[in-house]
Order: sequence, then C-alpha cells, then structure tokens
Amino acid sequence: MSHPTCCCSASLDRCDRCDLLVGLEGFHLVAVARRECGLVLDIESCDRCAGCPGCGVIAQGHGRVVVEVIDAPWAGVPVRIRWFKRRWICRETTCQTVTFLEHDERVCAHRARLGARAIRWAIRQLRFEGASIAGLARQLGTTWNTVWSHIKPCLQAASDDPARFAGVQVLGVDEHVWHHQDRRRRGPRELTGIVDLTRGEDHPTARLLDLVPGRSGTVYKNWLEERGEQFRSGIQIATLDPFQGYKNAIDDQLQDATSVLDAFHIVKLAGDALDEVRRRVQQDTTGHRGRKGDPLYQIRNLLRASRHRLTPRQQERLREAFTADEAHISVEVAYHCAQHVRDVFHQATPAQGRRLAAHLIERLPTCPIPEIARLGRTLRKWKDAFLAYFDTGGASNGPTEAINGIIELGRRTARGYRNPTNYRLRMLLIAGGLDASAHTQL
Repeated sequence: MSHPTCCCSASLDRCDRCDLLVGLEGFHLVAVARRECGLVLDIESCDRCAGCPGCGVIAQGHGRVVVEVIDAPWAGVPVRIRWFKRRWICRETTCQTVTFLEHDERVCAHRARLGARAIRWAIRQLRFEGASIAGLARQLGTTWNTVWSHIKPCLQAASDDPARFAGVQVLGVDEHVWHHQDRRRRGPRELTGIVDLTRGEDHPTARLLDLVPGRSGTVYKNWLEERGEQFRSGIQIATLDPFQGYKNAIDDQLQDATSVLDAFHIVKLAGDALDEVRRRVQQDTTGHRGRKGDPLYQIRNLLRASRHRLTPRQQERLREAFTADEAHISVEVAYHCAQHVRDVFHQATPAQGRRLAAHLIERLPTCPIPEIARLGRTLRKWKDAFLAYFDTGGASNGPTEAINGIIELGRRTARGYRNPTNYRLRMLLIAGGLDASAHTQL
C-alpha cells in the first residue's frame, strides 16, 4: 500500500497548523480530499515504534491497514477519517503475539463506525440543541440505525451508573403519558416519573432520575425499594400530587421523609370545586350549559384568577354576575372559599399560612355547598401533607411538572416514540442531564 502524501508539502515535513485543525493529539494530517460523501481526512499516528503487548519487546513495522470512521461535521460538511494504522510484527519467537495493530480509543472503538468525537458531538446535540436522530444522521452522512447503535450503549452505561443517585435529598413524583396509541403495541401509556428536586452546588436544577412503566403506588414502591437503604435514608422531603398510591409508597419506603402535597394541585382542587358549583348552578337556573350572554358563563375565567390581580372593572363584572340571580349566592360563597385556599400560600409568614390552612381544613367540610364540603374532606384527608408545605420552606412539586414539560418537548421533536427503552434513555439525557462522557471513549 502506498503511503499518503502530505497536503501541505511534497516533502515529509508535517504541517502543524493542519494537525491543529484536526485536533487529534499524537496524529498527523497527511492528506485531505473532498468527495461526494464530504471531506475525507487521512491521518497517521506520530509513533514510529511500539512495544509488543504480549512481551514488551520493540516490534517491527509490517505494513498498514486503513480504517475509515465517521467524524463530527466540520463547517457543516460530513467528515470521514481514514486512519492508516500501522501493523506491527513481534520478532520474539517465544511470544504468542505474532502481529498487532495500533489502537487509540480517542479516534474510535474497535470495529466502530462512528468515531468517539462524532459520538460525543451527537450526544451534545441531543441534550442541548433539541436535535433528532434523523437530523444527526443527515449531518453525519449516515443512517439512523448507525447513529443510534453507537449512542445507545453510552446512554445505557450512564443510566446504569449508581453514582447518579447520590446526594438526592428531595424527591418528586408525577405521572406522565408517553403515547396515546394501542397499549398492546407499546406497553402501558402512563409512566411514573421520579425527579430529583434537591438544590445546591451539585444540583443547580431539578433533574429526571427515572421513568418507570405504569402509574401506581406499587410501581413507585418497587422503584424506591430497588434503590437501596442508603438512598432511601437520604431522602428528607418527598413531594407529590394528591394521588393516594404514591402517598402509600412514600409511607411504606420513606418513613423518615416528610410528605408534602403540591401547592399547585391544592389550588387546582379548589378551582375545580368552584367550577363544578358554577356549572351546577348554571344548569339549575337556565336548564342548559353555559352560553354566550349567560352571567355565570361570562365570568368563568375571572373565577379562576386571583382576586388581587383583578381590575376594578373585572371586580364589578363579578359582582354583577353574583347579584344577577338569587341562586348565584352558592357560586359567590364557593368563589370566596377558593380564594381563601389560594391565600394560604401568600401570607406574610409560614406560620400565618399554616394557621389559615388549619382553619380551612376545620371549616370547609361543614360547608352546605356539597362541592366545597367534598373539597374540605379532601384537604382534611391530606392534612399532614398539606400543612407540611409550611414546615419545609415551601417544598413544591412544580419542578417535576417543569421536567414533564421538557419531556413533552423532546417527544414532539422526535415525532413520537415506539420503543420505551429508547424513550427512557433519550428523556434521561434531555431532562436528567445524563452524563455519558465517561462512556464515549474520551
């Protein structure tokens, strides 16, 4: 095989500037060509001698072998690297190693089609730039299967690393729907998302820890049990929405943790109760659902807003609707009850908020309006988790909902998923900050 010629000189002198552009320390760029597939870079190592891996004796050159791998794009053009590997032969007669080739994990793994640098680039594009596998394949000048078959083992190894569960003190949980198709083809449509809500220098933002098939207390309980005693003993706060299954799992596996009911869902429960009252009164007084021009239908959005944010005109519209019919008094009472629930999270001190919350838990179940009485019974059932909000500095499951939004965005970018394993790994990378750097032959 003929030796490639230098791209900068007809002599054997190397061009340091070209080597710098290639960015592979210990390698020389010896030729560049533009082909239909993109740029093709010919490189060779600087090592002119090597010791036998079997006996350590200096080996003798025995020709070259060309290995071509896909590199990260350069200036928007796909790049191929052709590595002219040196073949060595061991002259030690007692050594079992006869011949061997150069090997450098920084260029590529054994028999890999994508180079380490291309894998690292593709993972960064997926994590930070919202790219899709199909888009990466186009930029690399290869196929979807080739790209994903090299990325998936790196993400799988990173997800299996137990170190990513270290230091978790605040845990959030929420359900997530990952597909709306036939569950016989893709498994359960609902997943349980577990999120690390710990804040600190090592945890600047919330991050996704796992997505587990199914939505039940058993699913969450089994996941906590699999993490081990050391992980469970480190959890101090566990936030959740008002789903009894998750609460049972927390009580069973995280006995030392404080359960906190999410403030957003508490306000939502109050808003839903108010909306049910409005619809019932609307139906009783008019005999039909809300229509344009109906007083209660016109204020449906104002009822959901905080009264402190309403303009004088909007407040007047509420008053007019409440006085339009004697039966609307139920809506007015329900409105003030819902506003009181909202107010508990806006008191000057946590102690004041706790006192107001305890007062509502005691009084709301006795309300003559059935929907508000049911709301009071729900809050009384969740009393400890509700009041724990004021004892934990306002612990919230809100970042868990934010992570859910990031996952939804990633799913839309990929136009949906068919494989739950691929879905989990992609979402751990996008929303969990999965660190695959230690598994990309760097």
